Parts: sequence; C-alpha cells; structure tokens
Amino acid sequence: MNNVINSEFFEALTSLEKERGIPASYLIEKISNAIAIAIKRDMGGSDNTIVEIDPVKNRFYVAVRKNVVEEVTDPETEITLADATKYSKVAHIGGVIEIPLETKQFGRIAAQSAKHVIRQGISEAEKGQLVQKYQDKKYEIISVPILKIDEVKGNATVEIDKTEAILPKSEQVPGEELQEGQRVMVYVVDVLTSGKNPKLMLSRTHPGLIKRLFEMHTPEIKDGTVEIKAVSREAGSRTKIAVWSKDENVDAVGACIGPKGTRVSAIVEELGGEKIDVIKYSEKPEELIAAALSPAEVTKVLIDPTGAKACKVIVPDSQLSLAIGNKGQNVRLAARLTGWKIDIGPESQAQQIIDEVEQLRAQTEAAIDKAVDDLFAEDEEE
Repeated sequence: MNNVINSEFFEALTSLEKERGIPASYLIEKISNAIAIAIKRDMGGSDNTIVEIDPVKNRFYVAVRKNVVEEVTDPETEITLADATKYSKVAHIGGVIEIPLETKQFGRIAAQSAKHVIRQGISEAEKGQLVQKYQDKKYEIISVPILKIDEVKGNATVEIDKTEAILPKSEQVPGEELQEGQRVMVYVVDVLTSGKNPKLMLSRTHPGLIKRLFEMHTPEIKDGTVEIKAVSREAGSRTKIAVWSKDENVDAVGACIGPKGTRVSAIVEELGGEKIDVIKYSEKPEELIAAALSPAEVTKVLIDPTGAKACKVIVPDSQLSLAIGNKGQNVRLAARLTGWKIDIGPESQAQQIIDEVEQLRAQTEAAIDKAVDDLFAEDEEE
C-alpha cells in the first residue's frame, strides 16, 4: 500500500533547504533511517525494512520484507504462503514479499523515536554545514557589524552569516572603543568544533590580521610578486612587517606603502592609528637587523661570534632612545621580527663595543683551536 503524505510535509523539507541550506535529499535519507530504526526498536521489526520517500510524487512508502515459508519459525522475518497471498498474488515458497505498513501502525512511541532521530539528523546537518562554512574562513579576515557590547566584560557580539559570534575583550585592540552598529575587520584564528555548535575564535590583535590587511590592499602581494616574510606586533601601538620582492624591478616596501602612502594609511586607519613600519627583508642578518630598528638610523651591526644569534648594534647617540623605543618597544619588536637578540649601544661607546666583540671573537677562536688541538692530541696518543 502507498501512503500519500500531506503536501505540507514536503513543503517543510523544501523550506528547510531554502532557509537553512540543508539539502532535502539529506533530510529524506535521515528521516528514512529514523523510521526504519523506529520500526525495528518499537515494533519488533527486522533489518529488512523498506522506507521510500518520493518528494516528486509526495509519496511515502513503508514496508517490511518477509520470506515466504511453509512453516513460520520467526514471525519477524517469515510468513506463510497463505498469508503472503494477501499481499501478493505471485507469492511462492522461497520467495520474498513486501508488507506495506500504515503510518498509524507505528504507534506513538515509534513516532516519538523517529522524530527524535530526525531532529538529531537535522541538527547534525546544520552543525556540519556550519563547521564547513567556518573552516573556509579560518586564517581569513572578515568585515563584521557589532551587534552589542557587554558593559561588564567588554566582549563584543558580532554577526557572521546571520550567526552571532564573540570578539573577546582580550582580542580587541587596547584603547579601542568599539560601538554598536560599527563595522570592523576581524581575523579568524581558529574554529572550535567541540560542543553543541562550532565557534569562531576572533581577534583584532593577532599578527595575521596585519598580513591579511596588506594582502587586501596590495595587489603585488595578491599576485605573488611581493611576499610578507615576517610580522611582529604590539596591537594598538606599533607593528613591524618585513617584505621582499622576487622581482628586482619591484620595490616591495613602496608597493606596501602605496602611492603617497595611501595603502598603509588605509590599514593604519582600520587599526585606529596603530603605527606601522614596513621594512625590506634581507637574507643578510646585518641588513635585516638594521632595517628592523627603523625609524632609527644604525651605524653598525656586530654579530655575536659565538653563533648565539645575538648581536650588538651601534647607533648615533642622538638615535639611541629612538632605537630602543618607549619602554624598549622598538628594539623588542625588531628582535621578534628578526629572531635575533639585539643589544644597542651609542656611537660614543663604539670602540668599547667593538673591542668587546673582538675580544669575544678571539676567545671563541682560541677555544675552537684548543678543542681541535686536544682532539688531535688524543688521536696521536692512541
């Protein structure tokens, strides 16, 4: 027997597909499985349950397959020929028939069980789609409107694809006063999939925000001509970014700054006035370190001869405070950008600094020479 379902059932599926983006075919599969489970659990049915839902014909067909036998030993899977002929005129011993079921035969418990599984399937589908949608945004920046600000905690609630997300106070730029209705750029640090619903970890302090903003405003970065090599940032205060061009005819720094500074100015404005130093990347540590201490001028960079990835930098006396920066910020950011430990000294003490480095170099060379001599001396004794 075919059970014709009210068209509202299929209209509901179509509505879910349009409003929530869940394919009707996916829901139909889940509903079919749910009904089959309900029959097996609550009606003593077998695994040979047939559930067919046809949205084109608005048809809902549910049946149980049974083997036709002379004598029934398992009522759940077998039926006598006499009973089988009530459902099929061509039934015969050894054959299989389908026994259609009316929806009302499922009973209240079975229906509730089916509804639960259906709701669970819909929930899983929504979560799966949301996770995929969020994963596509990972490590990207998106413009979001601020819906509200928590007056106590300072967290900002933003909207992403009609879904609310939280920008924690700790991930907001220090000193920045966000307002309801304002649009801001946020960086998607990660996607948390544990729990009932996936959650986006958003930030406006992450260095990744700087990279993506420069990619957005600099065509040469988009097409691969210019590459961002490193970023160091103290959000709300200052950022240093090292860039390099694979085309010797393209000025990487100039490309990022833009005509009359328009490109970098747009980024500074987005970040509420945060200072940005764009420097040219170099494979030579001395050149990279000198550039990283911008806007200060550097007289000389002396690399630690011990190989400790440390250096001493000499700057004009008038540039000492600028090189170090307010509370050591400039040299701290330069050290993070380059990966080198930087010790700064004034030009008035240049000779003393050079002598210290040369003395350390001599001690290092002497230690190496001694180690080699000792090694060969041991070989000769052997």
